[in-house]
Amino acid sequence: MKSQHQVVLSIGSNQGNRLANIESCIALLHQEVGTVIRVSKLYETPAWGFESDAFYNCALLLHSTSSAQKILNQVLKVEKQLGRIRSNQEGYQSRIIDVDLIAFDNEIIETEKLQIPHPLMQNRNFVLLPVQDLKLDWKHPVLQKTIPELIAVSPDDSVCTAVQNLKSPLQEIALENFNYIAFEGNIGAGKTTLVHKIAEDFNAKTVLEGFADNPFLPKFYKDQNRYAFPLEMSFLADRYQQLADDLKQFDLFKDFIVADYHIFKSLIFSKITLGEDEYRLYRNLFDIIYKEMPKPDLYIYLYQNTERLLQNIKKRGRSYEQNIEASYLEKINTGYLDYIKSQTDLNVLIIDVSDRDFVKKHEDYLFILNEIKKKIG
Repeated sequence: MKSQHQVVLSIGSNQGNRLANIESCIALLHQEVGTVIRVSKLYETPAWGFESDAFYNCALLLHSTSSAQKILNQVLKVEKQLGRIRSNQEGYQSRIIDVDLIAFDNEIIETEKLQIPHPLMQNRNFVLLPVQDLKLDWKHPVLQKTIPELIAVSPDDSVCTAVQNLKSPLQEIALENFNYIAFEGNIGAGKTTLVHKIAEDFNAKTVLEGFADNPFLPKFYKDQNRYAFPLEMSFLADRYQQLADDLKQFDLFKDFIVADYHIFKSLIFSKITLGEDEYRLYRNLFDIIYKEMPKPDLYIYLYQNTERLLQNIKKRGRSYEQNIEASYLEKINTGYLDYIKSQTDLNVLIIDVSDRDFVKKHEDYLFILNEIKKKIG
């Protein structure tokens, strides 16, 4: 699982409608560069190093899987979209928007076009004070000082005044309205990848299915008739035990929890794989267990068409999955959709991600968040 980078950006403007420039920049960075997680207060600061109108400044924390150089290139495009015209004139100048890459994880990067951390950040209150608002667990990898420690020894004596609060784009989604969200989908739908990403972006606790250690799974794909019942029974026992243990660790009224499965998936798969008598026995046991399990506040089903699922399965390369047939995946999708329709006590959202790649395309990830936002609204 490729973890996201924590990127700190500093934004400034001293031309035109400074507040509108800053807000437009935050929105564009969120849409085109990465997920904007937190935004500092807005500060007003005198022009630094030259005579001009005062600046508005802020800082933000952004999550992205892109490299630092790619993020820099994307940031320059955002500046250009907002009307920034860079000139070859030496020294500082007024500008409609200015975005600086301040930190990239705890890395030290020195190239011709990019220096990380920003080499002058420790000398600028209009950078340090907004970054302090982000409440990062971060220490300058060269100077070995935290942001408060850098502020204490900063040589900058200019006045940097907080003007107002700024909103993070994620505040509009209000996932905190829910304490427990379960994501589900067919084999290869990408639910675990999505849960990891949402957990990082919204600071959520995760409950992840431990399927990889099931000894019956490879055997089942080779001989379904023989291993279907022990597989489904072991999955049911494992899911029940794991959910019971994992959810017990959390406060379902205070913690925000995201899971990559819900226990009723056991019923979906067992109905497909088991014979009539075995399924009847299995269903009796499942109904007893299901009554005891906490229900998610929101259940999200990621629908993908069969062709796309087969592509994903092939791409992730698990040997025991490579012979899965299209008809089996179609039965699973039908089973999920039929069961979801029958549930009156489950808050359900179905999102069609057949033409979406929320791993590689940031806009597709934002599409999913927007669908959740509409459901909440």
